[in-house]
Amino acid sequence: MIKEAIIKLSNKENLTREMAEQSMDEIMSGQATPVQMSAFLIALSMKGETIEEITACAKGMRNHCVKLLNDQEVLEIVGTGGDKANSFNISTVSALVVSAAGVPVAKHGNRAATSKCGAADVLEALGVKIDLTPEKSSELLKKINICFMFAQNYHLSMKYVAPVRRELPVPTVFNILGPLTNPAGASMQLMGVYEEALVEPMARVLNNLGVTRAMVVYGQDGLDEISVSAPTTVCEVRDGSYSSYILRPEQFGMEQCLKSELVGGTPAENAGIAREILDGRKGAKRNAVVLNSAAALHITKGISMEKAVAQVQELLDSGKAKRQLEAFVTMSNQI
Repeated sequence: MIKEAIIKLSNKENLTREMAEQSMDEIMSGQATPVQMSAFLIALSMKGETIEEITACAKGMRNHCVKLLNDQEVLEIVGTGGDKANSFNISTVSALVVSAAGVPVAKHGNRAATSKCGAADVLEALGVKIDLTPEKSSELLKKINICFMFAQNYHLSMKYVAPVRRELPVPTVFNILGPLTNPAGASMQLMGVYEEALVEPMARVLNNLGVTRAMVVYGQDGLDEISVSAPTTVCEVRDGSYSSYILRPEQFGMEQCLKSELVGGTPAENAGIAREILDGRKGAKRNAVVLNSAAALHITKGISMEKAVAQVQELLDSGKAKRQLEAFVTMSNQI
């Protein structure tokens, strides 16, 4: 099937969902040769991926990932990466805060790819055991409302395409597939993207994949998060309906900061930033976590952003979010 797909793509023709999914199946099962993988990925990128093609590729990748057994609605907070902002790990700290509010968060991530510090790196630096088995991660999720799924332990079939991706000097569809392939089947999602043009298409892809409540966000300063240094473009999904709007930090009594105030560093430095925020330190970095955590509560609990912001401030000021990190560290190492 991948041969036929390459021919269609080279003629700038869109693939059917079935053809795209079968092509991805051949890639993820190692049936496709490295040359075929490269041709498919480059041709798809040059044509431009449609919503149907991205949906199908995500399904094809999901079909080959190790699943985390889960019988509850869970949330994923994740960015595509690739924004070159070198910000600290806003999504990861937000995941901790939101789980402290009683929302089950199945965080899916990896080591750094385009920055100095990925989700796996900062959690490891904080003392979390990041390479738990799916069974232990599932147990942890039930006990303390959070787990971390280290991508390399769940997407074993990436070994076939990883060498090809490393040699290609341009982004491919795989750059946006990671956030679409949560092994716990997250039905709620806060997703950041590195390009404004991706906001609405990715919202539609999430809906196609069965996500019932989501926000896809792009900070207009280039951040793949809700930004406090610029307005943020949002497309919200709620049970198949879409709404697009702009969020500004000033709406929630926060001053717009400089983008440089959100910059992070090494895993140790970002772990220090996370601890400072959880200790109650005020400032731009805390504000970024507050807005992203509030958006996640808005998605999961259906409350207003204003009410969600107040709840997050309380989680931080009361020490409840800090205690959640302590529980995560302790339980992940004991389980």
